[in-house]
Amino acid sequence: MGIDRYAVIGHHIGYSRSPQIHAAFARGTGQVLEYGLIDVEPASFDAAVRQFVAAGGRGLNVTVPYKLRALELVTTLTPRAQRAGAVNTLSMGVGVGVGVGGESVDGLANPSLGQLSGDNTDGAGLLRDLTANLRFEIRDARVLLLGAGGAARGILGPLLAAGPAVVHIRNRTQAHARQLAAQFADLGPVHALLAARTARAYDLILNAISGGGEDALLQLSLPTEAADASTLCYDLSYGAVPTPFGRWAHACGSGRVVDGLGMLVEQAAESFLVWRGVRPDTGPVLAALEHP
Repeated sequence: MGIDRYAVIGHHIGYSRSPQIHAAFARGTGQVLEYGLIDVEPASFDAAVRQFVAAGGRGLNVTVPYKLRALELVTTLTPRAQRAGAVNTLSMGVGVGVGVGGESVDGLANPSLGQLSGDNTDGAGLLRDLTANLRFEIRDARVLLLGAGGAARGILGPLLAAGPAVVHIRNRTQAHARQLAAQFADLGPVHALLAARTARAYDLILNAISGGGEDALLQLSLPTEAADASTLCYDLSYGAVPTPFGRWAHACGSGRVVDGLGMLVEQAAESFLVWRGVRPDTGPVLAALEHP
C-alpha cells in the first residue's frame, strides 16, 4: 500500500503553513503520511478535487475561496458543516454525517468521487485558540463579527454555543448580515449591526472578511468606539505583515491584537483528528511557528 496523502487546496495560497503544520503533527503522533499544497484556479477546482481522489488522496483542507464550492462535491456532511453551510475539510472514504439534503444517505450522491465527507473545523479551531491559548472568556462577552461569508459561517455556530451576551454582524452588504443572523438566531442572540455607531466597546472583534483589504474594511464604516483597551481584536487571517484590520485595531487603542495563526493550527489539529483518529499536541507546533 502507498503512503496516505493529504493536501490543502485553495487559490493564491503559496504562503500557506498547512504543510508545515501537518508534517509536525505527523512527527508528533508517529503517523506516516504526506501533505501537500494544491493552488488551483476557480474554474479547475472541481477537476482538481476529482483528480486528487482518483489518485488515492485521503483528505483535503479547503481554504479560500472554495469553502462553499466544496459543498457541491460531498456525499455526506457532518452536522457542524451542514449548520455552517461551508466545508473546510474533505475526507475520502471515511466519516459519518448527514446527506447534503439533511438526511442520512446509504448510497452515493456523487459516485464519481465515492464516499466523500465534508466537515468544518474552523469554529472548533477558533474556540480552542480563544479559550485555551488566549484565555479569553466568551460567555457573556459582547462580540462583533466582521463579514458574512464562508469564514463567518464556519465560526458562528460554535461561537454562539459558547454563550456570548450578543453577537453583532457587520458586513458590506447589509442584507447578507441580516440573512446570516436570521439563519443562526435559534442558537443565540445574533443580530446584524446596521448603524454606524455603537453604544460602547466590544469585548471581542473578529475579522472574517476574505482578503481583509483596506478598501473592504473602509466600506464597513466601523465605529471608532467599537474597540478600546479592553477589546481583543482577532483577525482570522495571518501573516508577517500587519493587516488593515490590525492597524485599525491598534489605532483604536485595542490592548490585544492577534492574527489567526492559532486558529489555523487548532483547526488543522481538528482535521487531523478527523482523518487519523488522534489529536496532536498543538502547543509545540504553535510555539515553533510564532518563534521560528
